[in-house]
Amino acid sequence: MSLGPVGPAILFALPLAAAIVVFVRPRWSVPVALAAGAVQFAVALALLGVVLEQGAWRQSIGGWSAPLGIGWRLDGLAAALLLMTAAVGLAGAVFHASRPPPPAVVPDPRFFWPLWLFLWGGLNALFLAADLFNVYVALEFVSIASVGLIGLAGGAAQAAALRYLLATLLGSTIYLLGVALLYGRYAALDFALLAERVEPGLVPAIAAALMTLGLLLKAAIFPLHFWLPAAHGRALPAVSAVLSAVVIAAAYYLLVRLWFGPLAPLLGTGVATLLGLLGAAAVMWGGLLALLQRHLKMLIAYSTMSQFGYGLLVFPLAAAGAVEQAWTGALVLVLAHGLAKAALFLAAGAIVLRHGGGRLDALGGDQAGVLIAWVAFAIASASLVGLPPSGGFLGKWWLAQAALATGGYLWLAVLMAGTALTSAYLWRALQAALRAGGETAAEAPALSPALGLCALLLALGAAALGLAAPMLARLLDAVPGGPG
Repeated sequence: MSLGPVGPAILFALPLAAAIVVFVRPRWSVPVALAAGAVQFAVALALLGVVLEQGAWRQSIGGWSAPLGIGWRLDGLAAALLLMTAAVGLAGAVFHASRPPPPAVVPDPRFFWPLWLFLWGGLNALFLAADLFNVYVALEFVSIASVGLIGLAGGAAQAAALRYLLATLLGSTIYLLGVALLYGRYAALDFALLAERVEPGLVPAIAAALMTLGLLLKAAIFPLHFWLPAAHGRALPAVSAVLSAVVIAAAYYLLVRLWFGPLAPLLGTGVATLLGLLGAAAVMWGGLLALLQRHLKMLIAYSTMSQFGYGLLVFPLAAAGAVEQAWTGALVLVLAHGLAKAALFLAAGAIVLRHGGGRLDALGGDQAGVLIAWVAFAIASASLVGLPPSGGFLGKWWLAQAALATGGYLWLAVLMAGTALTSAYLWRALQAALRAGGETAAEAPALSPALGLCALLLALGAAALGLAAPMLARLLDAVPGGPG
């Protein structure tokens, strides 16, 4: 398994090098970006195999160990998210390269591919980082690239990008204050060293609160979701897909990594219940707002806010004793949501191009050219709702089992009510395709089959996760601090 030591370096350096190349030589953008994406997908898949065979491992960069040196760490959770990032990133890149030229004048399109690759490298670095400061650096990589990509859509998207910039900078600052407090108290930033040293106290509690608040803002968890709908709903389709599927998942990943790692001694019942209540509010409020939307992409954007609320249920359920079931359910839901939500945004992008707009009452009539996109939308919707044997079903099943095992009937009720809301608003979108009439763009562009196929492959991936329970359980065995 010689790829193990060099794999993380490839995942970090390759997209950044490719970003420089396409910035200097814009004509090479598409082939360079797609080639870099294909390599990253292959490397991420190989690293997943390494973790399944060898378990979690760590690599010190330059031979310097912590606390003086920095390093990469790879376990099952990180490997799964790296592969999901590669899948969504590659599908989004193919979609963007295959779309027809936009009819309106937008900001300089030469910047899309450098920012896209820059974002990809930042996400890979974040999932591989082994210490809190390098996590902060990676978060800034991701934030800066995300803001630029949102603004490239022009018009109202630029105001949404500015709002996102202010929100993410505030989140980063609050997070960094917490990191500074921990470093001042323990003289360490490495996850493993902090896990050995952190103990209950006022300073660690304040640091944990600050870091959690910053990450909740970045993850747009209720009531800190004010920036998300406009940013995701008005961005380019590929950008919306990666933001919803991976960028939000990155902030959630860090919450889980911190609270089940260095901050585990501080995770009492009160903290776990508070996080669970925030998640429950996100599920319900986000679902209600999604149900009221009249525009397809805005409906999907509010759905993101709702669906990530399920992930926070891992805290009260694990604190009550159902650690293995809660961990597994949350991991599967994050992965299934990422693939399904990316599929929804890409499918919606093709549908909007076909009809010249995204209003639900104008999406009926002739669906020539977007039948595959609607099939992808339906399959991804089935996973989000939790129909068997999809990944969404498996994740909700494990969370429901955890709730029943611990007497957490409130969390079970949230799962059931959230599922009903998800069914309602996604059915509204699917029902739009069945209406007679509707509108079609006056000069509807010829759409490449690749647009629908990109969405379909991601939707099938979300559905197939439900058949991968043994592999997912093995991945969790390779997560320090997890159920294994």
